[in-house]
Amino acid sequence: MTADTLIDRPGTGTGRLKDGKGGTADIIFRFALTMAATLVLLVIAAIMLLLLRGGLPALMKFGPEFFITTDWDPNNEIFSAGVMLYGTIATAIIAILVAVPASLGISFFLTEVAPQVIRRPVGIAIQLLAAVPSIIFGMWGFYVVAPIMRDLVQPALISGLHWLPVVGYLFAGPAKGTGILTTGLILALMILPFMTALFVEVLESVPGVIKEASYGIGSTTFEVFTTVSVPYGRTAIIGAAMLGLGRALGETMAVTFVIGNANRISASLMASGASISSVIANQFNESAPGSLLQSSLLLLGFTLFVISFIVLALARYLVRNRLKG
Repeated sequence: MTADTLIDRPGTGTGRLKDGKGGTADIIFRFALTMAATLVLLVIAAIMLLLLRGGLPALMKFGPEFFITTDWDPNNEIFSAGVMLYGTIATAIIAILVAVPASLGISFFLTEVAPQVIRRPVGIAIQLLAAVPSIIFGMWGFYVVAPIMRDLVQPALISGLHWLPVVGYLFAGPAKGTGILTTGLILALMILPFMTALFVEVLESVPGVIKEASYGIGSTTFEVFTTVSVPYGRTAIIGAAMLGLGRALGETMAVTFVIGNANRISASLMASGASISSVIANQFNESAPGSLLQSSLLLLGFTLFVISFIVLALARYLVRNRLKG
């Protein structure tokens, strides 16, 4: 092997192969990678343009009020996104409020507390939940979780919290099983494996010397978790949580099964509602091509796409800044 076929040493060159054949292969390889990345961007742009173009008639007819009013009447061709936006955001927030503490607890158990003999089986079992199709979660939620919520959980919440100011309104009304609260819990279970895997990586990246020093000065396991591990990976944890939020925002089939599909906004989390994805799944096949209903559904899809894109971009920004720090 001649010297001009070797890769430059670190700090002495560009790191590329010096001979002509290697240089050509490197150029082709870089071009292929560039085209792959460009293709992703083109697909994203094409989806956004398709949704925006299809939703433009509805946007021109209803204007900005489309996003803040709550009327959805296909018979009279009156449409707005207020109910769907509320349902989408409310269920996603409930999912994050439940999934983040649970995922943090599970990840800390797997990295610091669990014996080695059960750490791997438990971790694999949790990650297997990510392989369960969303429609299975929806069916399980409708036939198993919803009856439990109706018969046990919701009556207890109503009777125990109805007297509290403000909070009482969130847990008022009849116990029907399905609704915003049940949907949020199902979404929490769906995003839990994904977030747990990310949290495990974050906690495993904490330098051992820092934790050992904390234990050396008398800190308990809980104190190491709250004062060392979580603060060290705080930004990455927030980024992982927002990635989970992005997944919860776009979930469709599971939400369609358990949210109740009612076109109204209620202060109670027990009440039925609707999300952007559930409305699109239920009504898109019923919409005539070029109709105002189809245009409104496409505009809903564009809205959800923008919301999810913003959330995921912000999550990526937080994680990248953490890695640079």
